[in-house]
Amino acid sequence: MSDACGCGESRGGEEREPERLWQVGELRFAAVAGVLLAVGYGSGWVGVPEAVALVFKAAALVVGAWTFVPATLRRLVRGRIGVGTLMTIAAVGAVLLGEVGEAAMLAFLYSISEGLEEYSVARTRRGLRALLDLVPAQATVVRGGVECTVAPEQLRVGEVMVVRPGERVATDGTVVTGRSALDVSAITGESVPVEAGPGDEVFAGAINGTGVLEVAVTAAASDNSLARIVSVVEAEQARKGAGQRLADRVARPLVPGVMVVAALIAGVGSLLGDPATWVERALVVLVAASPCALAISVPVTVVAAVGAASRHGVLVKGGAALEALGRVSIVALDKTGTLTSNCPRVVEVAVVAPATRERVLAVAASLEERSEHPLARAILDAAPAPQRAEQVEAVPGAGLIGCLGGRTVRLGRPGWIEAGPLADRVARMQRAGATAVLVEDDAVVIGAVAVRDELRPEAAEVVSALRGAGCRVVMLTGDNRVTAEVLAAQAGVEPADVHAGLRPEDKSRLVGELRAHGAVAMVGDGVNDAPALATADAGIAVGAMGADVAIETADVALMGEDLRHLPRVLAHARRARVVMWQSVGLSLAIIAVLLPLALAGVLGLATVVLVHEVAEVLVIANGIRAGRTRALVLESGGPAVSSRERVGAARM
Repeated sequence: MSDACGCGESRGGEEREPERLWQVGELRFAAVAGVLLAVGYGSGWVGVPEAVALVFKAAALVVGAWTFVPATLRRLVRGRIGVGTLMTIAAVGAVLLGEVGEAAMLAFLYSISEGLEEYSVARTRRGLRALLDLVPAQATVVRGGVECTVAPEQLRVGEVMVVRPGERVATDGTVVTGRSALDVSAITGESVPVEAGPGDEVFAGAINGTGVLEVAVTAAASDNSLARIVSVVEAEQARKGAGQRLADRVARPLVPGVMVVAALIAGVGSLLGDPATWVERALVVLVAASPCALAISVPVTVVAAVGAASRHGVLVKGGAALEALGRVSIVALDKTGTLTSNCPRVVEVAVVAPATRERVLAVAASLEERSEHPLARAILDAAPAPQRAEQVEAVPGAGLIGCLGGRTVRLGRPGWIEAGPLADRVARMQRAGATAVLVEDDAVVIGAVAVRDELRPEAAEVVSALRGAGCRVVMLTGDNRVTAEVLAAQAGVEPADVHAGLRPEDKSRLVGELRAHGAVAMVGDGVNDAPALATADAGIAVGAMGADVAIETADVALMGEDLRHLPRVLAHARRARVVMWQSVGLSLAIIAVLLPLALAGVLGLATVVLVHEVAEVLVIANGIRAGRTRALVLESGGPAVSSRERVGAARM
């Protein structure tokens, strides 16, 4: 939060964030100050001596001012001026003018606004931290061949925990035995159950279905996927969007500027008229121009929107990411694993005599044996237990080269390896929407392998939704143009917006060129697409649950596998941006209206303070509206998705 509003350090000294209004220290002080102030004014009305009434008003002033004056003085020592400074000067000036009641009213109302601000921010942050409540209080672990119950914090990596039907998974792990369907809606936002069996990853907070699972622990409770989400979001919330930077740029110089103007009004007015009148009017101007509502308008909105998105499986890394996401007009989609399901399989093998199908697959698999490329899995599934090639080197965007049995072997895309007699077969494979890779043994082409990765079932719906929202949709892929255009046509992407045969640096360059036509969101996996993700206004990683590199690289991470999160989070960000600028506009309008009225002497100190605090409440309430999550709720239905279908570590 901006220092212009006197924020940035703990005000209440409470270790735990308040869950109820009465737990907010500022509001408790305000309540006491309000009672004392009421007694002070009430005692004067019933004939109690004025000295007694003054004591009550002074006590109300001390109690109310305690919520902001000490912090203001500490910041002044460090050379930082904020709205608290204006309020402190105004209160001291009112006392010097003999208006103790006015000063007490100012302190009372300002302490209420400070308390409401703290409560609103704490409320939205609690929504994010509530993710940690998805972890059960106890977990069952096998130790020494005996099942025992322990706290999740006591689980150690490598241990086997038992998850019974209906129980939540205590921390991240890999299924050892058992099969079940997991409810991950609270984590990824996917309402469709995810099937899990031996070898599949499971994540903290998932609810087990009907089967008993034995899960090998892969992360401590303090470092599991939920803990990382909360840690990343809270760390990244310090990043400020353009709206918040505007609020800061206006608020910070406005505070000392207002102090100078108030001093001039008091000085010049005192020379031309009654000093008491003009000093009082200067104090009113000082309070009228306070930019507290402006300073809190964007942070409250950001915290509310980011927290809401996180609760529905979308990790938005702070105000800068939210602001950029709300401006997006062009969406660049990686093909493999983003538009496609990232579950490729070999659909055809072409051979050149005297080579055999088995020989072609064996050579291809020997090179892919340690590859992280998504096509490698399909080839290795078709040729189990391959002999490992030696001295394997990857040629980015082209293929692999290595040594097998003393012979040089290569595997790669057409063009890098000439298709020769297989040119027609390769062209037919590509027209069918498959990716064709050629296999070369000792400088002789021996075959081609066709691998196809099917389009995600929701891909066409997502592209249609993006275009319906006014976004231009572009496909970027390292695959060949024929294959890319076939899949693009199925997804609804215009042929002119398909860019194929790209290396990682080519994707980055194209994203940079697209930015000349509008704000660009790049959607990829956060590994090979990292340059493009960094170049885009907003980098979005899909299926990032458990993938540290995707979370760290992207500005936004869609934790689930359902691509329909994408248009929904864009709509959510656009709505939050509208709310943000509504609050900024209201805050500036209040100052613009109050200043001339205060200067003309139409409004008194108490009235100006009241208007400001009402405006602050309105800004806070408006900002909290950005936390509504209607746009992110997924429809139910559709088949269960295997966790093996999660996004792989690399893309084309």
